Amino acid sequence: MFDKSIDKKLWVAPMAGVTDRPFRTLCKYFGAGHAVSEMMTSDQTLRMTKKSLYRANFDGEIAPISAQIAGSDPEQLAEAARYQVANGAQIVDINMGCPAKKVCSKLAGSALLQDEDLVARILDTVVEAVDVPVTLKTRLGFLNGQENIIRVAKRAEQAGIAALALHGRTREDMYLNTARYDLIKDVKQEIKIPVIANGDINSPEKAKYVLEHTHADALMIGRAAQGRPWIFREIAHYLKTNEYLEAPQIQEVKEVLLGHLNELYQFYGEYSGCRIARKHIAWYTKGLRSSNEFRQQMYQVDTTAQQAHVVEQYFNELLTEGSLMSDVQL
Repeated sequence: MFDKSIDKKLWVAPMAGVTDRPFRTLCKYFGAGHAVSEMMTSDQTLRMTKKSLYRANFDGEIAPISAQIAGSDPEQLAEAARYQVANGAQIVDINMGCPAKKVCSKLAGSALLQDEDLVARILDTVVEAVDVPVTLKTRLGFLNGQENIIRVAKRAEQAGIAALALHGRTREDMYLNTARYDLIKDVKQEIKIPVIANGDINSPEKAKYVLEHTHADALMIGRAAQGRPWIFREIAHYLKTNEYLEAPQIQEVKEVLLGHLNELYQFYGEYSGCRIARKHIAWYTKGLRSSNEFRQQMYQVDTTAQQAHVVEQYFNELLTEGSLMSDVQL
């Protein structure tokens, strides 16, 4: 049975290298009802690597805690699920959607959609292995013209999967072309478990359209939240009132970004914190006045103190100039 405590309209999509604990916490602060961790391999030999330990760090995280696992061996995935539950996960999510070559080359992620018998064994084995809800993140199929998501979705429901998050592209599409919502609508009509629509949801209007068109139970937002975690606040307001929420002004963006940086520094430490923060700073400042020049300067600093200083200095200059978020190309 699906855990109603996570039955919220807005979910944060799992994104490798992005949805770490600081990012998930920030998105939840802005109104996301649920966030799935970065993908964690089921390979036990890699479990104690620095990257894996960071991804499995749920200390102090706002519940519910959802850990995503990836792999191709049913027993390894089952063991990984048990490990993450013992580690604090309240929900386990199976990755059958990642299109990355290094993942698919190991017959994991969306490559699994080529072998429906293996998909079924994985679903059955993982659901049986743990006493918490198991969710599934997947795509429409592996190749265009060979979309098999309706069969996979029905098999997932039969296995006891608690909810299905569906990206409206095939693996062949990668992140190109446009997300196809008609098939998500078809899946929703065929199964009774909750369906979460994912793909190209980047504005309040798009969110409302996708919900109404697909009749999905919730929306999963990924790339649109990068550097823009307040998108959850904006969408929630629009869905409730059919009115736009005023965009955040520069002062708020400054405070959110500096707070995010502080969390990243504490989480990763000096060396990794500074380097991981760079992409987030680039996302936050995209489209702002003189942001290209600022980013080139920012990339040159290699300590957290210097990085935070140049960020604060840049935003202070924007505030002095009276720049508003209307300068941003969102």
